[in-house]
This record gives sequence, structure tokens and C-alpha cells, in this order.
Amino acid sequence: MDNIYLIMIVALTVLAIADLVIGVSNDAVNFLNSAIGSKAISFKTIMIVASLGIFIGAVFSSGMMEVARKGIFVPGNFYFNEIMIIFMAVMITDILLLDFFNTVGMPTSTTVSIVFELLGAAVAIALIKIGASETESMSDLTKYINTKKATEIIYGILLSVVIAFSVGAIVQYFSRLIFTFHYEKKIKYLGALFGGGSLTAISYFIFLKGLKGTPYSEQLSGLFAGNELIILAISFVVFTILSQFYMTVLKKNIFIPIIAIGTFGLALAFAGNDLVNFIGVPMAAYHSYLAWASSGTLASDFSMEVLGNKVPTEPMLLFIAGTIMVLTLWFSKKARTVADTEIGLARQGDGHEKFQPNLLSRWLVRGSSKLSNGFNAMLPAKTVAKINKKFEKPVINLPKDKTYELPAFDQVRASVNLLVAGVLISIATSMKLPLSTTYVTFMVAMGTSLADRAWGSESAVYRVAGVLNVIGGWFGTAIIAFVTAGLMALLIDLGGPAVIAVLLFLAALIIARNYIKHREKTKELKAEDRLEKSESNSIHGVINESADNISKVLKRVSKTNEMAIEGLITKNLVTLKKAKNKVTKLEDEIEGLQNNIFYFIKALDDSYLGASKFYIDVIGDLQDIAQSTSFIAKASHKHINNNHKALKVNQAKELKEIDLKLQHMFDKVSEIFDARTFDELNPILEEKQLLLEDVTEYIQKQVERTRTVESSPKNTTLYFSILLETKDLIKSTLSLLELYAQEGDNVKSN
Repeated sequence: MDNIYLIMIVALTVLAIADLVIGVSNDAVNFLNSAIGSKAISFKTIMIVASLGIFIGAVFSSGMMEVARKGIFVPGNFYFNEIMIIFMAVMITDILLLDFFNTVGMPTSTTVSIVFELLGAAVAIALIKIGASETESMSDLTKYINTKKATEIIYGILLSVVIAFSVGAIVQYFSRLIFTFHYEKKIKYLGALFGGGSLTAISYFIFLKGLKGTPYSEQLSGLFAGNELIILAISFVVFTILSQFYMTVLKKNIFIPIIAIGTFGLALAFAGNDLVNFIGVPMAAYHSYLAWASSGTLASDFSMEVLGNKVPTEPMLLFIAGTIMVLTLWFSKKARTVADTEIGLARQGDGHEKFQPNLLSRWLVRGSSKLSNGFNAMLPAKTVAKINKKFEKPVINLPKDKTYELPAFDQVRASVNLLVAGVLISIATSMKLPLSTTYVTFMVAMGTSLADRAWGSESAVYRVAGVLNVIGGWFGTAIIAFVTAGLMALLIDLGGPAVIAVLLFLAALIIARNYIKHREKTKELKAEDRLEKSESNSIHGVINESADNISKVLKRVSKTNEMAIEGLITKNLVTLKKAKNKVTKLEDEIEGLQNNIFYFIKALDDSYLGASKFYIDVIGDLQDIAQSTSFIAKASHKHINNNHKALKVNQAKELKEIDLKLQHMFDKVSEIFDARTFDELNPILEEKQLLLEDVTEYIQKQVERTRTVESSPKNTTLYFSILLETKDLIKSTLSLLELYAQEGDNVKSN
């Protein structure tokens, strides 16, 4: 039986490696986003800087393992067998929880997850002990749990969310008033002071927070004690002089070193302090095992007071952990998925919004707008105009094929993000307040976005909804971690080794499934024919660019229609759901094209204004095509989902015939648009007229069947609806082809 604990140690080691990979994938958002979003330095340079920070922080993180051993529970009141159950429950829960958040692309706090998992598992085992005891009651739970630390962490979470958002917004607002979006001129005069202040704050953060727990922390604490103001003042003067030299002599942008050093500092702090979230529990389990194995005592009799003592440093383990973290940073695709969420919420421009608005986001935006209008009404009109001028964004003219290179936000905001996050984490550390680096960095980024007017009337409800979803996920993390870890501990206590084996197998199965699904989704996004916004300013360019979109739409409509009809005939709900999801996505993309009409018209040359009408007509026809396909897919899904009668044999045969003809026609049209041979459209137009006549004939046949043999109202209604929508689909396609045939002739004649 004693061998089971050795097997558990091996399992915990494997779980630790998996947790490192999964945890870094989520926490990379903390230190990468400001540099990636601003595009101040190349992605490769960002990764090298972050890798150095992670590796150094990991290797020197020996002093940060206390939380896993004695920060949440009182180890002396548990026995070795109970401690091993707690640790196993925590690690299984942790990798499942973090992997879920990575898969959906949501940043969460690895600190909060590990703390509440330890709390949940420890409470579960403590309750089991109390229940088995004749002398203890629920009031004795406090002797097992470090309630003071748990309460501090909860308060730290709430405070960090509010303070980080507020401070980020305030600092960014005044930074923008000073530098404006046209900061190239202001930076010549104020850049050295800004650089000196920023680099001083970030350096202080690196030494105070990033290297806390390292072998040098005690010397650093002794150096800083009582001399903080003097050291900061000297640092400010030195960094200001260096910043001026960097700008005037080397002719470089001061924001670049600020962003690079800030990224290094956050990566260092993350690895040096948050490494406990991934390997703290397995290392505590390992030291517990060594102490028990050398004692010769039964596992159920060996008190874990040893966990209250200082543990020796494990340099080789820290080195291996640092290496794994760096490799994960370079190769994890899920890390980039999580990073995209924050960058999307913080970006300055419009674009596809990941989150849908909800009642609370609408209420908050509406209330904030009224508050802002009321505040502006109190100020003189000249003052408001002057402030608004500071927030005027520059017009950036790039070649049409280079628009993707625009940053999500500028270097001023990226610098403020790193500066404020570093300062807040430093202050909290000096005051010994618990907080989550994820919460601080994310909320600072959201606060600076709000202050920078990135959340305009076009995007505010979506961005606010996104922030609310992420915050909700954070609090959900705490609750789910607590409950799940407690449940895991209870199951392991009841079932022993057999349950551990089952839970490990299920965890591996779920992670593998999520990995495969994420990889397939990534491949699907790359392979899918996504619609592109038109960038041309001439009718000829719009014709060519729109031709690509039309070809893509018709291919996707053909596939979706085929799936819908096939699913309806075979009563296959899975196929019908896929068809419904595909057409919903297509409608969203076409809506994105429609939302771009404003910017498209703005960019047109005066001599090509006719291109706007053509583009609007094309988008309108594509929208009609997608709506008809959407109705067919959703009506078919609803019919089968409600368990209504299947189609009759004649109905199924007729729909299949129409669908095959549509597929054939869409394929031919797509080929014409791909090849730009628009003069071949006229034969297709005639063919489509014949198809319309076929649909009309089938409608008449159904009328006759309804009068004589048809007995299902739902069946009849669905069949008529599909035929009528098919007619609309054909007519919209006809309209599109006629538009292209006409404009193609006009371009040729011109």
C-alpha cells in the first residue's frame, strides 16, 4: 500500500509539467499584450525578452513556495495520507480548470485558482475529520484552515480589480492630455522625464517584486530599508539623463526601452512568484513524502508539521521548470488565443467583436454616457473642445495591403499599461497585500482603454460585455475551484487509488479532447474562406475584390444548404446544428462588410463615387442570400428539434433535386468569379430562370397534395417555407449576377 504514495508523487510530477504548460498559456497574457498590441518591437524580440524574464524569475523563485505548504491550511493538523489527497485533488482540478479557460480564450488567475483549490480540498478533508470525530464540531474548522490568509486574498481580489481599473484610467487620461495621439513632437521635450519616471518605477518593481523570494531578496530588502526615497531620486536622475542621451544622441524612440524593460519585469515577476501556482503543490508533496518515508511511521499517523518549516532550494527542479515555461511560451497556440481576447477588448479601432452585449453592459454604457455628458455640460465649451482636440486620432495612410500592420493601440498606452501594473504590484508587495498579477494587468489595460476613448459608441457595449464576462469568469474560477477540488478530495478519500486512476484518466482524456478541438478550430479558421473588406477606391478594383467575396459566399451557401437539406431528410440534428452555426457565422461576416461601408465610402476618390453604389448593392444581395439560407437551416433545425413529422418521399426527392441543381449552379458561378470571366454569366442567368420555374412547379405540386393527401400542417408549412426561401435565394443570386454582368460590360466599354 505504501507504494501508492510513490506512484502519487510520480503522477503529481506529470501533472506539474502539464500544469506548467497550461498555466503559462494562460498567464502569458499578463506580460505579452502591451508589447504585442503596440507593435513597438518585433514579435521575436518580445519573445526573447519575455523568455529571459521567465527563465531568470523561475530559477530564482525558491522562496515563493510557502502558499502551497502552509499559506491556506494548517499542516500540523493533517496527516500525510490526508495531505496527499489534498495535493492530488488540487492538481487534477487545476489543470482541468486552466485548460478550460485556455480553450475558450479567457484570461484567468492561476493564483486564485490554486488558492481556492487548496482551500476547497483542505475544507473537504477537514470536514471529513470533524465528522469522524466525537469531540469536534463545525466551529473547529478554523483550526485546520488559515482563515486570515483566505480572507486577505478575497479582499485583495476585490480591491485589485477596482483600483487597477481606476488608476489605469486616470494615469492614461492625463498621459493622453499631455502627449496626445500626435506624441512625436511632445516626446522631444517631455520624453526624457517620462522615460526617467517610467524606468525608475519599472526597475523598482523588478527589484522589489520580480526578485522577491530569490537568494538576493534579503540583501535587497536591507539596501532599500529606510533609503527608498534616496534610491528612487537617484534612479530618476540617472534614467532621465540616459533617456535624453538615448533620444538625442542615438535618435531612438524612448517608448521602446520602456516597453521592453516593462515586459521583462512583468515576465520576471510572473515566473518568480506565480511558479508556485504550478509546481508549489508537487514540491510540497515531494518534501512531505521524503519526511514520511524516513520516519518509519504509518501514513495515517505521521503529522505534517514538517511543512511548517523552511524547505531547501531545488535548483535543478527550478531550472527544468523555467525551461518548460520558456518552451511553452514559444510553442503554445493557446497562449496566443488568450492574448487575442485582451488585445481585442483594448484595441483602439473598430473590428469584429468577440462578445455580445447584454443588459448590464447596455445599462453601464448608457449610464456612463449620461454621466459624461453631464460632466461636460459643467465645463466651459472651450475647455471641452480643447480636451477633445487632445484625443483626436491621427489619420494613418498605409498602402492598402499593409492595413493589417496597424497596432491595436499606440506606444503611449503600452508604456502606461506596463508602468501602472508594475507600480501597483510593487506597492501591494511592499504592503504585503495579496493580489493576482492577472487581475492587475488586465484591469489596468481595460482602464487605459476606457480613458483613451477606445470604447466609442460603436463598440462600448461589446467591450464592456467582454470585460464583465472576464470578471465573471474570475469569480467563477474561485467558486468552481473551491467546489471541484473539494469534490475531488472527497471522491479520492472514498475510493482511494482506483478513483485516482479514473480521475487521472478522465483528466488526460478531457485535455486531449480540448487540444484536438482547439487545433481543429484553428485549422478551420485558417482554411475557411473568410470574407475580406474592400480596400479599393475604384469601380474596377471593387469589382475584382467583391468577386472574391461572392465566390466564397456562394461556396459556403452551397455547402450549408446541402447540409440543411440532408439533415432535414435524414432527421440528423447534429448536421442541422452545424448548418445553422455555419450560416450564422456567414451572416456575422457579411454584417462586418456592411459595417465597413462607412469607411469604404470615406476612402473613395471623388472620381470613383459610383463604386459606392455598386459595393452597397453587392453587400445587400449577399445579405439577402445569407438570410434565405439562414431561414432554411434554422427552420429545418427547429422542425426536427421539435420532433415533427419527417418529409414525405416526394418532398424529399424534390428538395434533393433542387439542391443538386443549386449546387451545380453555384459551383459554375464560383468558377466564373474566381476566373473573372464575367462575360460567361449570361448563360447562367438563363439557367437560373429555369430553376425558378422548377421551384414554382414544385410549389404547385405541394398545393395539390395539400388539397388531397397531405395531413401534416407543420410538414406542409415547412415545405412551402423552404421552397419560397429557395425562390428568394435564386432571385437574390440573379440580382447579383445581373449587377456584375452589367458593370463588367461598363468597365470593358470604358
